[in-house]
Amino acid sequence: MKIPETNTAVSKPVSKLTVGDSARMYRTVHEEDLIQFAELSQDFNPVHLDEEYAKNTRFGGRIAHGLFCSAMVSALLGMELPGLGTIILSESMRFLYPAYVGDTVEARVWVDSVRPEKNRATIAFSCKNQLDRILMEGSAEVTVENK
Repeated sequence: MKIPETNTAVSKPVSKLTVGDSARMYRTVHEEDLIQFAELSQDFNPVHLDEEYAKNTRFGGRIAHGLFCSAMVSALLGMELPGLGTIILSESMRFLYPAYVGDTVEARVWVDSVRPEKNRATIAFSCKNQLDRILMEGSAEVTVENK
């Protein structure tokens, strides 16, 4: 597997962060995503992988792992806002609705507060599907490079 280069990533120092700065990304959930995420996480819950099992649950079909959305948020934090060198110190999230195979998920992060003297920021986030239904929301305290 070839590791993507980070030269397309950005890095915004804490001194340049402004409340309201935001970034977003989109990703469609595919069958292969569920399989790869299960292999990576070792979470083989049949609600993610077995259509026959999943259609008899309250979800009515297979759903993506909840942390699929969280991983999209992590990618935004580490690659776009604030960007390279960002480390999550704490995170709180609520899962409100599942992402299904075929859904297009929009992950969005935005700066909620900045503490430049500590090189820290609070970043709020949400993920929603193509129907504008909120799947997950929360916030993270991050440490930010000050370069």
